[in-house]
Amino acid sequence: MDTALRSPIGEEVGSSRRSPDWILLALACVAQFMVVLDVSIVNVALPSISRDLHYSASGLQWVVNAYVLTFAGFLLLGGRAADLFGRRKIFLLGLVIFSAASLLGGLAHTSVELTAARAAQGIGGAILSPATLTIIVTTFRGTTLARALGIWSSVAGAGGATGAILGGVLTSELSWRWVLFVNVPIGIVTTIAGIKYLSEARDTNADRSLDVWGAITVTLGLGALVFAIVNTDTYAWGSSRTLETLGVAAVLLGAFAVIQITKRSNPLVPFRLFKSRHVTGSNLVMVLIGAAFFSVWYFLSLYLQDVLGYDALKAGICFVPLTVSIVVGAQASSRLVHRLGVRTLVVVGTVIAAGGFFWLSGIEANGNYFVHVFGPGCAISLALGLLFTPLAHAATSGVAHFEAGLASGVLNTSRQVGGSVGLAALATIAISRTRSVLVAGHSTQAVALSAGYSTAFKVAAVMCLVATLFAFVVPRIAETSVE
Repeated sequence: MDTALRSPIGEEVGSSRRSPDWILLALACVAQFMVVLDVSIVNVALPSISRDLHYSASGLQWVVNAYVLTFAGFLLLGGRAADLFGRRKIFLLGLVIFSAASLLGGLAHTSVELTAARAAQGIGGAILSPATLTIIVTTFRGTTLARALGIWSSVAGAGGATGAILGGVLTSELSWRWVLFVNVPIGIVTTIAGIKYLSEARDTNADRSLDVWGAITVTLGLGALVFAIVNTDTYAWGSSRTLETLGVAAVLLGAFAVIQITKRSNPLVPFRLFKSRHVTGSNLVMVLIGAAFFSVWYFLSLYLQDVLGYDALKAGICFVPLTVSIVVGAQASSRLVHRLGVRTLVVVGTVIAAGGFFWLSGIEANGNYFVHVFGPGCAISLALGLLFTPLAHAATSGVAHFEAGLASGVLNTSRQVGGSVGLAALATIAISRTRSVLVAGHSTQAVALSAGYSTAFKVAAVMCLVATLFAFVVPRIAETSVE
């Protein structure tokens, strides 16, 4: 996010009356809570959504990927827009788009309608999330800024656990539609409060150009790539349909690269950043980590409900220890990174993750949550928490201070891109394995599904081991520099 680690040169415009800082902090936290909540709350509802809207096994992942792809494609653009056009305008725009898309998603009657609404939500989230950070860094200074960012991070983290439980409650007691409807009243109240209390602030000295075509080409290119991967369960890799789709993806992503290279001012992703081994290594690790970790929530939600027979509420509660483990890992990481150094901690985190995925691949059709899920799930989640801080340090250590926010945003985008492409690949592998087990005969649906998820987790473990190797691309950073 472009504003994450720097304070822009801001100028407040509009009302001379200054709102209390705690109100502005509350606005930023509530909005970010909505964005984070919407990821975890939907995961628990996936089986219900699949049954109601008749998603195919391969198509269901678009409930997640439609959101993630547009969020990743427009995230850096959203951060830049908040700096250039004003935190108030962009914050309110993101809220309106996100809330309206949530309403449309809740009203969807077909899989196409829901997928489109989720894509629109992703755009709204990409606009809204960086604006919340812009509000914080233009409101607070010094030690109060650190405390405000800490509160913002904690609230964002709490969104994961809350989403798991709330998603289960709403899906069980009302309908999966309410996991989307819940955003509407929150969005309305927050929008009204934003109009009343939030003053305008923007970087008045900046070049006011946006790389819109960069965002469009990378989003469409990644979408075409994911579409090609997803449809290989219907059309073989060598089929004309798959090759044509891959060709479209290559052209769009090639166009994106050309735009980034030739655009003289404010490209979405300045490729010069990747001259730094710090930036290159951390992003390579993050792409693979995102690819592996996105599969955990997706497959476990399906396993707990479709194989073990848990209802949505019980499945949601099962995710809470995993979310707590992420928080524990993140807290430990902030302390250990000073003692162990960045590269060492990244290696430790990726090795723990690989071990956790191999452990999780032992799931069975007649499995038990505490025997087959709890331990490996917590280990994987702990590893994810451990990796956030050192990867952020690595990504921002190899660039100038004023570009640290941009480097941080590129890292976050890599996580989202890796997650969407990785989920498509792993879901395709799981579906292929499930079908082969069923075709072989003498297996129930539950046994076949467990075999498919197990295979996907084994591949995710290999991804984490490859990420361990990429960790050595990052130069060793002295402990004294990790501050």
